Amino acid sequence: MQVMKNLLKEKIERGEMTVGTFLELGNGDSAEALSMSAMDYFIIDTEHGPFDVESSANAIRAAQLRGKTPLVRVKDSTRASILKMLDVGAGGLIIPQVHSIEEVKRIVEYGKYYPLGRRGVGFGRACGFGYDHFVTGDLQEYFDYCNRETLLIPQCETRECLDDIENIIRVEGIDGIFIGPYDLSVAMGIPAQFESEDFKTAIERIKKAVLDAGKFIIMYSSNVEVAIQNMQKGFVQSATVGMDFNWFIEGATQITRKLKNHAG
Repeated sequence: MQVMKNLLKEKIERGEMTVGTFLELGNGDSAEALSMSAMDYFIIDTEHGPFDVESSANAIRAAQLRGKTPLVRVKDSTRASILKMLDVGAGGLIIPQVHSIEEVKRIVEYGKYYPLGRRGVGFGRACGFGYDHFVTGDLQEYFDYCNRETLLIPQCETRECLDDIENIIRVEGIDGIFIGPYDLSVAMGIPAQFESEDFKTAIERIKKAVLDAGKFIIMYSSNVEVAIQNMQKGFVQSATVGMDFNWFIEGATQITRKLKNHAG
């Protein structure tokens, strides 16, 4: 079961704080290098990043070989976007720009197998092309395993999602919520005004709704300091910090400055 086992889900259920980032650089080598870090997961970005199905599959494989959980932010909530990324082995999907509970129900329909949804049956690399031992027995056991180990996580970044968050998070088959603070603040008419009372109230509302439903929150933070603040306030069970190129540029800068400060 090693290919499908969702280590991120296990850690969150144990109450561990997990940390990840977005994968944007667009190749399997960067994914493998990032997987060698102490991070718990990364999110392959097909909404804003350069990835598509084949390149995502390579990044997913790199993460799994190093014991990390690969998530994918899909392009949209269509059946093709959801189905293909699950078939190539994504441990979970972040779904952007969710606007209604009807859309959320369709996400479950496309992303979970019977009886929760109607995900199409295809034996791709996610299950060892049908040869992994957890798929060679009873088909319903395989469905139950996938439904349990594959995460569906709508992104709360629209006004409509915020206004109906209490109902959206309780849809069976939805595992958690990803908070996109930038787009959410824009949708509220207060771009990047994260210290405003309206924005703070919105985050508290999301937090209460999600925790009351017994589910989890992943929240994007632009830097480590913001992530620490969100963690201390109990806003998140997982912090997604910046993008891979942020870590690359900032790490290279810190090493260079350290060397130059000790030169001569």
